[in-house]
Amino acid sequence: MFGTMAASTTLCFSPSINSSTFNFHKKKISNSTLSFNNSHCFSLSSPSLMHFSMQSNSRRQPHFFAAAASSSAANAEYVVEPATNVKFPKSLSLPGSADYLVLLGTGYREKVFAIIGVKVYAAGLYLNQTIISELNAWKGQSKDKIQGNSSLFKTIYQSSLEKSLQIILVRDVDGKTFWGALNDAISPRIAEPTSVDETALSTLSRTFLNKPLKKGTFIFLTWVNPSKLLVSISSNVVPSTVDATIESANVSSAIFDVFLGDSPISPSLKASVADGLSKVLK
Repeated sequence: MFGTMAASTTLCFSPSINSSTFNFHKKKISNSTLSFNNSHCFSLSSPSLMHFSMQSNSRRQPHFFAAAASSSAANAEYVVEPATNVKFPKSLSLPGSADYLVLLGTGYREKVFAIIGVKVYAAGLYLNQTIISELNAWKGQSKDKIQGNSSLFKTIYQSSLEKSLQIILVRDVDGKTFWGALNDAISPRIAEPTSVDETALSTLSRTFLNKPLKKGTFIFLTWVNPSKLLVSISSNVVPSTVDATIESANVSSAIFDVFLGDSPISPSLKASVADGLSKVLK
């Protein structure tokens, strides 16, 4: 659940008719918003620490990566992504996933409007801890070497073991805008989409367009295997159901590359994951 949100200052930018400069208008709002049109509005306040409910499970929770997460630890069970103050559980169980997954790193996504950076969401990468046994070739490497090693991240993606990306919105973003931004990142990574790819993209589009994506929304992208991606969306709690199943190797690979490829949309996430890997691969 959220704590009480204080009013924040919003800047609205609209092009001046008679000038190449921008007009700035200030107003008070009670919630954080993000809209993409001719007049851009967004909150500039720092997000307060966000608390969310996690569903319990009787299975034993692993703590293999306890020392790996590079963000500040909130307590024994959570890690705080420092730029957004969002708390991520160190381990969790997801619908459609056979095992507990453990947190390896966190980061955030930022959009820039009129030279001002606006944080849109925090993200955390979870892995089946057994994946580490497949990465012995990179033992002892530094964070910087790991971060620039595309072969290592390709090995993680191609593993048959599960991995999941958790996205937690720190601002309201309508489904059309969220999907539009994600699709713009995915499309260049699929040179010649097949009919299977087109079906998968259409499924993703319908999934996000029909969802109210408010601040605090959880979005999980879970790779059950390299060709199968599960999408789960919920408000403030770990979801109990799967909203969409994507069975396209090209689309699944493209989405992984969007976040952890050579040109990730969240450099902070990849850097944190690389730092976590360098610690568990010592």
